[in-house]
Amino acid sequence: MAAHGRSALRDLFDESPTPHIAHPPRTHHRDFYVATDGSFRESGGGLGAVIETRDGTRVARVATADTPPDNNVAEYRALHLGLDVLAARSPRDARVGVLVDHDALASNVNNAVLATAHPDGKPPRQISVPAATRYHWRGILARLNGFDEVRAARIDSDQNPAHPLANTPDRYQHVNREPDRCVLPEPPEEPTAAEFPPPSRADRNGGSERASD
Repeated sequence: MAAHGRSALRDLFDESPTPHIAHPPRTHHRDFYVATDGSFRESGGGLGAVIETRDGTRVARVATADTPPDNNVAEYRALHLGLDVLAARSPRDARVGVLVDHDALASNVNNAVLATAHPDGKPPRQISVPAATRYHWRGILARLNGFDEVRAARIDSDQNPAHPLANTPDRYQHVNREPDRCVLPEPPEEPTAAEFPPPSRADRNGGSERASD
């Protein structure tokens, strides 16, 4: 359960690995969090997305039927959809935390983000996306470049709040009728002295005693 005044997605993001990117606590303060999932079945699949601010305000939920050729394509389509919805409801300088339950997708997102900081635009690891997702991957890249910061975390499928929206979109059609919301999160909480102790040795001992290393 999320702590009071905190997003449930933020809690998931804080507790999950972010492939290829160091994950110190001070970087957890994203402005928005988007969880997405895609499902594939012979009878038809679906796409789901949940977006929250860091203080727990729900921005949007999406549940839509889809007919992807396989599960990998479904995951990319879902992220493309979720980022499109978020981009329409957030400022360009937003810091975004992405939550997906697909290893390769989380890895590719973070590699693409890291590539933007490389002088030659090269990712630290090769990015390989399924051929059928190439147009959606281009859309994902465009959205990633439109935010100030993006980082992707890998979560378990049973923890993904977008999972039921994608797997049974017909049961969740009502979420698409929720009113559009363009909200900003509350200002981030200031770090406390207990979290960041001062580096100085001045107060450790009296002036006549030698501070130990």
